[in-house]
This record gives sequence, C-alpha cells and structure tokens, in this order.
Amino acid sequence: MQATIQADMSVNSSNSSLYLLFYHCFDSRTAVFIYTTYLNIKILLGLPLSILIFYLGHRQWRRQSSTTRTSHSDVFTYHLAAIELTTVVAFIFFFCGSYTDLPVMKKVGFYVGNMGFPGEMFFHLLTCVERYLAVVHPVTYLGLRQSGGVRIRNISVVCVWLLCFGWTGVLALYDPHFPSIPFSCILVFTLFVVSPCSLSVLCVLIRPGPGKVGGGEERVDQSKQRAFHTVVAITGVLWLWFVGLLVCVALEASLLLSYSDGCVVAVSAIWLNLPSSLVLPLLFLHRAGKRLCCRYSSD
Repeated sequence: MQATIQADMSVNSSNSSLYLLFYHCFDSRTAVFIYTTYLNIKILLGLPLSILIFYLGHRQWRRQSSTTRTSHSDVFTYHLAAIELTTVVAFIFFFCGSYTDLPVMKKVGFYVGNMGFPGEMFFHLLTCVERYLAVVHPVTYLGLRQSGGVRIRNISVVCVWLLCFGWTGVLALYDPHFPSIPFSCILVFTLFVVSPCSLSVLCVLIRPGPGKVGGGEERVDQSKQRAFHTVVAITGVLWLWFVGLLVCVALEASLLLSYSDGCVVAVSAIWLNLPSSLVLPLLFLHRAGKRLCCRYSSD
C-alpha cells in the first residue's frame, strides 16, 4: 500500500491537492509511511470504537424508561461516533481508490475523510459547555433537560453536521493548499470556549460549599468531579493538538531542519489529532462501565 500511494503521489504531486495537502511533502518516503500508518491506525481504532458506542447506546435506549432522557453529552458522543465512522469509511475508499487508480474515489475519500476535524472540535465544545452548565449553572441545566433544551441540542447537532459538510467544500475551495487559516480559527475558537469552562468548573470544585452533610451532597460532588475530569480531558487533548501543531509548523518553516526532515515533522503533526478523536469515545465507555457496575451492585 505504501509503495502504491507513494508512486502515485510522485507522479501526480504537481497537480492534485490530494498530495499537496501537507506542505507538498509526499515526495518523501518517510512522510508517506507516517501518513499511511496514521490512516491505518485511525481505521483500526475508529471502526470498532464507533460500532461499540452505537451498540451500547442502542442497549441503553432500549432499557431506559419513558420518563428518562439520554444525556446531552451521550448524544454528542453518538454523533461524534457517526462522524468517525463516516471518516473511516471514507479513508477505506481512499485506499481502494489508490489500489484501483481511481482519482475521483481517492479525492472523495480524502475530502470526506477530513470532515471529522471540525466535527470533533465542535462536539468537544458542546460537551464542555454542557458539563459547564451542569456544574456552574445547575438550575439552568435542569431547565435545558426538558424539551426546550433538547430542541437547542438538536439544532446544535445539525449545525455541526452542516459545518462538517461545509468543510469538505472548503478543502476543495482551497485546492491545492490546506485551509490552514480556517482550521486555525476553528481550533483557537474551540480553545477559547473550552478553557474557561474548565477553569470555571475547577473554581466550583475548590469553592467551599455550604453545609456539606449527607450522602446527597457526596453524590453531587462526585458528579461535579466527573464533569471536571471530562472537561479537563477534552481541554488537555485540544491544547496538546494546538501546541503540537505550532511546534511542528515552526520547525518545518525554520532553517533548523533539512527539507526532508521538515516534511517528516509536518506530516507527523496529524498524529496529534489521535488523542482528540479518542477522548470522547473513551470517556463514554468509562461512563458506560460505571453504569454497568452500579446496576450489578444494586442487583
């Protein structure tokens, strides 16, 4: 697969955005190997995780009563899993197009496969805002658990999907260059929102509460701690992505590295997206395991 992709890239690198996307570095064997390995890991991890999340979500939906509602954060995770599944299928199309030498299939697979970038960031943002409201503004959050809040949540989900599809158009519009400015703006905006959410939740946790007596207060504190862990995990992986990208771009643009080494550093930056794409699914699986343990202990 690596040899097939590299040979095709070396022939067409002068006229296809598919191969110029990462700073026209796909004439490097090492860069091609790094990117191909990333796609394989993305497929091997994303496909079973997405299927498992859908399975657990369907089982939870069948067991819940008519009076209970699925949490907003779980709904965001379901849609993120759907985006992840879409991108995985698109990358499979990309590989099939590389094998069969079908340029249209390769381009469609590549563009659709990259729609997950804004989807991940905005679903991270929505999850952090939801956890922030649950801890800092619990009264407002309880109101949003009703039909009005569900309507707002659904509208937000539709907007994220529209942005994801719009991102594929942005990729085509910037052809043959990567839309680094729109991408940076989305990432900075996401960090600008989730970082204050994390700090606000932390302030609520360390603030001394009135009359912490009884098991009810202990359960509330545990819920706040879980929300804090969720927000911090999301904020951490986003900052890792942002700082890592800055370092990689700075090194690639500097004169400290040779052209080939700079290409390797630039293409390696995509691996920084892997923790960001895994954090919400892993947090969901952790919550699902907690619920399962609680159900068995109550039985």
